[in-house]
Amino acid sequence: MKQRLAFALIMGFITTAIISFVLIAVNIGLTQNFIAFWLRSWSIAYVLAVGSMLFIGPRVQSFVATIFSKPIKMKEQV
Repeated sequence: MKQRLAFALIMGFITTAIISFVLIAVNIGLTQNFIAFWLRSWSIAYVLAVGSMLFIGPRVQSFVATIFSKPIKMKEQV
């Protein structure tokens, strides 16, 4: 659980910083209030991303494990 929490916190920090920076820069440009807009957006995105990784992530991992644990039937080559 500690590793999952550390991963979510670090990965959320990095990804939300990059994505929010780029999206704010594209949408409003590097204006005088850019840093204030970015920090506000980043803080909202960070909370949502970490929460999603902690609560939705395990379900997605189970779903993916289920998909890949099923044997794939290959058509016979003639």
